[in-house]
Amino acid sequence: MQRKSFDLWVGLFVLLGAAALVFLALKVGNMSALSSGDTYPVVTKFDNIGGLKPRAAVKSAGVVVGRVGSISFDDKTFQALVTLNLESRYKFPKDSSAKILTSGLLGEQYIGLEPGGDTNNLAAGDKIKMTQSAIVLENLISQFLFSKAAEGKENNK
Repeated sequence: MQRKSFDLWVGLFVLLGAAALVFLALKVGNMSALSSGDTYPVVTKFDNIGGLKPRAAVKSAGVVVGRVGSISFDDKTFQALVTLNLESRYKFPKDSSAKILTSGLLGEQYIGLEPGGDTNNLAAGDKIKMTQSAIVLENLISQFLFSKAAEGKENNK
């Protein structure tokens, strides 16, 4: 009798562990916040998207207002073409701006929307013209090193 009870507790513990792993996998893959509501697509162009991925959050004032739908490359302008799927309940002015931000120092990247002042709102298929690309840590470090090297050369003259 005691063996069956022990087996039952072990089985329950294994089931709980499997459920926790599924939960973590969904959380890491940004699948836990699947939105079943209506969305409308908005297109943006960036010079550099860094590590932005499809399904990344689109936030405004810290609130998730949509997700990145798709990322492609425009071979005419040589820019990244990013489609944002914004939830229909959130309306943004046509002159809103988008920038790629990072959660924390080395966290995941997301798109931050800053509303403008236009009286007309974005609609499906509209383009956000004002964008700011991702800040790439390697580029910042190389700029810092080059500026220090140039400073050192000027001081040696």
